[in-house]
Amino acid sequence: MTDQAGEGQGIDHDLRGARRNVYLLTAAQAILGTIGPIVFSVGGVAGYQLLGEDKSLATAPLTGFNVGVALGAIFVAAMSRFLGRKAAFMTGALLGAGGGLMAAYALFRSDFWLLALGFCICGIAGGFTQKLRFAAADASPPFYKPQAISWILAGGMVSAVLGPQLVILTKDALAPVFFAGAFIALVPTCLAAIAILAFLRLPDQRPAAGALSLGPVRPLREIVLTQRFLTGMVCGISTYALMTFMMTGAPIAMVVGCGFSQDLATLGIQWHVLAMFAPSFFTGMLVSRYGAERVVAAGLVILMACALVAHAGIALWNFWGALILLGAGWNFGFIGSTAIVASSYRPQEADMVQGFHDIILFTAVAIASFGSGKVLTAYGWDMLSAAVWPVTAFCLLLLVSLFAAERRRAA
Repeated sequence: MTDQAGEGQGIDHDLRGARRNVYLLTAAQAILGTIGPIVFSVGGVAGYQLLGEDKSLATAPLTGFNVGVALGAIFVAAMSRFLGRKAAFMTGALLGAGGGLMAAYALFRSDFWLLALGFCICGIAGGFTQKLRFAAADASPPFYKPQAISWILAGGMVSAVLGPQLVILTKDALAPVFFAGAFIALVPTCLAAIAILAFLRLPDQRPAAGALSLGPVRPLREIVLTQRFLTGMVCGISTYALMTFMMTGAPIAMVVGCGFSQDLATLGIQWHVLAMFAPSFFTGMLVSRYGAERVVAAGLVILMACALVAHAGIALWNFWGALILLGAGWNFGFIGSTAIVASSYRPQEADMVQGFHDIILFTAVAIASFGSGKVLTAYGWDMLSAAVWPVTAFCLLLLVSLFAAERRRAA
């Protein structure tokens, strides 16, 4: 009886500690998550304005951002392994402030490629921020992992409002150098995140801490070739790449292609980001109740609905409706895929596997953002949404195969 009571108290203590970390990480996510909406709200249009006659490279600075996210996945994995995650996350926030300053300086100089470099540094900070969801999951008991992931992504609700509103409030602050004020605003924003991260108490997952007690670390090749990991990674990559492919091109299509104002395009991104994170309050519960595979499948179906709305016309409601569905589909698809991936490795394998996963993920996302500008310039907005169909169909086949294989093993 005493042993059971002690065990129960230990579980309660672990859960309290996990919740404390999740709340802090959610607050940090809410603040650092503003970097992406700020960059994507104005980055394509800013790049478009700095180019000459050939506008096909307009999304190259946004590609720089996504390349930076992939690089950030490498840096955060290395720093987390040897210095600890808390120090890594604070470093990432500091890089976000530096990237914002460089982007603003590039706009003052009308330097297109310096803008791309500034966005790349912002992207590196974004790569560090992406690690927050894994940190929350890894520091939580198994039954709390889906909820932890959902809470971290729910922090994006604040980002969805704060980022675009910062753009609207500050984009003209340093006129005639438009948009520079929005990037300078990243400095106090990132410093506030550093202050929050200073209170984290994450468990130490460096090699010396748990290698003996947790068992041997499997070779990376063995882990990533399992059907469960591959399905989760491919579905996560596909969901994220499709979202980036359409989101990157949407502001340019609205402002340049259809004559909508920059504020309307920015509000479209705000609704999109809200839709990305609003379902997070219950997505984790849906994963726990129905399984990650079914949640990912629902996300893929929502992405198909997004493509239908985008195909239907180029009125404001088409753009906003498609962006909202795009965000909701990403939420279900990406949270579900993250849960599948997180269940495919052991705690002592986390940094190695997560680093590999995020490098592949954000390399694909960078390619998608670069291709978005090329496809939009050559073929128009309708072609961007057409890419949804073959990709989602392939992912659904993978999920059906995984579901069938796991049912056979359980029988």
